Amino acid sequence: MITSNLKLLMKQKGKTLRQLSADALVSENTILKARSSLSIIDCNLRSLARIAEALDCSVKDLFEHEKNKKSLKAHKHEKP
Repeated sequence: MITSNLKLLMKQKGKTLRQLSADALVSENTILKARSSLSIIDCNLRSLARIAEALDCSVKDLFEHEKNKKSLKAHKHEKP
């Protein structure tokens, strides 16, 4: 599962939706998609890179990825 950290990062940096949109040169709609854990996967990498640069962080900082526990168990039992 992918969880967006953008809302928290915006709060920490004191950026509003409008400010971040202007700084990152992306639409407010793109920012809203990136703030949603359900929609961040629909954002393209270029947009995420612009957002990260505007927040002075890495693209990886914008989200967290938690592997599904079921898939981890399946991989442990697979032979190389």
